[in-house]
Amino acid sequence: MPLIAIADEGDQLQTGEILVTTVTNVWWTPLLPRAAEVVIDVGTPLSHAAIVARKLGIPVVVGCGNATMRLHTGDRLRVNGGQGTVEVLKAADAAT
Repeated sequence: MPLIAIADEGDQLQTGEILVTTVTNVWWTPLLPRAAEVVIDVGTPLSHAAIVARKLGIPVVVGCGNATMRLHTGDRLRVNGGQGTVEVLKAADAAT
């Protein structure tokens, strides 16, 4: 359950972090192998990022709507791609 990185810029994502973003496109593909898990506000299970992440064995949840507004860098999450759920295990302010 790595810390998350809210990423509007790909260079912010560190290896093993959870990528949380509003939307992705084909140009995000090289970033996906760095992510332990992926959470995307906009998209469907057949979106490009979802398909690539699944092929890489990375749990992904798309179509969250407002994950980038509700989640913060430092939060600890459980991302269940099979069930399409994102659970906050420990908020950033309680992560110390």
